[in-house]
Amino acid sequence: MNAQAARSANPWLVLLVLCLGFFMILLDTTIVYVATPSMLTNLHTSLDSVLWVFNGYLLSYAVLLITAGRLGDIFGPKRMFLAGLILFTLASAACGFSNDANTLIAARVLQGVGGALLSPQPMAFITALFPPQRRGAAFGILGGVIGLATALGPTLGGLIVTYADWRWIFFLNLPVGALALLGTALLVPDLRPGRSHRLDLVGVALASAALLAIVYGLIEGQRYDWGTISGLVTIPGILAAGAVLTAVFFVWESRQAEPLVPLGLFRNADFSAGSGIGAALAFGMQAVFIPLTIYTQSVLGMSALLSGLTFLPMSVITMFAAPLAGRLTDRVGARRILMAGLLLFGAGSLLASRIASTTSDSWSFLPAMVLMGVGLGLTMAPLTTAAMRRISPALAGAASSVLNTTRQLGAAMGAAMVGAVLQNRMAVHLGEQARVAAAGVPAQLRQAFIDGFAKAGQGGLQVGVGQTGGVHLPAALQALATQVFDNAYLAAMRPTIAVGVMVLLLGAAGALALERQAAPRAEEVLLAA
Repeated sequence: MNAQAARSANPWLVLLVLCLGFFMILLDTTIVYVATPSMLTNLHTSLDSVLWVFNGYLLSYAVLLITAGRLGDIFGPKRMFLAGLILFTLASAACGFSNDANTLIAARVLQGVGGALLSPQPMAFITALFPPQRRGAAFGILGGVIGLATALGPTLGGLIVTYADWRWIFFLNLPVGALALLGTALLVPDLRPGRSHRLDLVGVALASAALLAIVYGLIEGQRYDWGTISGLVTIPGILAAGAVLTAVFFVWESRQAEPLVPLGLFRNADFSAGSGIGAALAFGMQAVFIPLTIYTQSVLGMSALLSGLTFLPMSVITMFAAPLAGRLTDRVGARRILMAGLLLFGAGSLLASRIASTTSDSWSFLPAMVLMGVGLGLTMAPLTTAAMRRISPALAGAASSVLNTTRQLGAAMGAAMVGAVLQNRMAVHLGEQARVAAAGVPAQLRQAFIDGFAKAGQGGLQVGVGQTGGVHLPAALQALATQVFDNAYLAAMRPTIAVGVMVLLLGAAGALALERQAAPRAEEVLLAA
């Protein structure tokens, strides 16, 4: 990296500009979910098509992260950050002007490409501009930005959908993107590698194909009941192909002078442990937030806005706790803080699942949200600091992209698990609850009532305000049917969240693999370019 450029830049001002761009893509990730019903209505499309508004973004984003990180190492993180900002902002405009689902999906795929180009670069700048003993504070601010985007996303999205139009969730990115572009061009230094590098094109092809197969298989597995898609093409076959391609990728990389992913990264115990813990955290977050979000809207009947406000205390606490945890990490090290954060987040998640009832309101969850917010705030900065603290600036882009990719894979696995466990448990509990409630049904309708829920449980989870699980019943029985669905969903949600908490506990145990020293010395670098 260009040492003179790094010395002349104000690192905190650079971080502020980077956070603005990073904030934009994080906000867009969370804000889109609440607009789903409006998109369905306005675009006259199916739920499967709208789901690809999310999945198309996730696929392109996850598949290209590793390549984007290495491109930052080769051409400089500023160039890649600018390219990502430009593409993401233009794609946001295309999303807002879309008149059909296919155009919107294509624009979202381009957004994912822009997000992938942008995402690894802030960590590369932090590694280059901040000494090791100050990186915890910098990563803490980045964690606070994540908390702020998480807090604003559902709430702002609910306001926009309620009082304006869903297209403005994308148009909102235009002024933010323009401001971030101006700040990057004027204030962010052009850090360049100290020597020329080449891009491992075979590695790019292998990594992209492997990640495409794995992420696609995890996303679409539940839709196809983890079986056949068409003819000989199956979900298990796609996942197996992804695993084989991953193995081939690592064999290829081990023989390259300049690999796409320097395998020496994984000889760093902190980086390897941090990658695994990051995947566990992302898995746990999906396993907790997806069922809880469905519960607030489908069982409690909350609007998208009120549901977002229910989670607001957690996000606000995360926003303030993350920078404090980052500064504390610089003083005492990441190990104990990270373990405490994962345990608190898991405890808050379990508490939320136990508090949940058919009559709960937003205030009921305040104690759980406080615990979860503190836990997340104590996790984000120490995790990144521990994983990146002994990575040389020349490899920061590659390391950051691997770290982000493992998180995306963890999130995809968590979402797949939620679908599988919720569906399985709902099938069981819908039948059980229907048999209990059948005592209040006229004798001539009793068996049809029970059979209707049994069929609904096998046909796929259907959710929404006032849902009955997909069963069709006479109007006189709708209230009773809704009660069956509500109780069944509660019973299914608790073991689903429990699986996520168990994975969080594994992540907390993995923190024991982190080295004990509080903070690295400035001269301490394990990996060289």
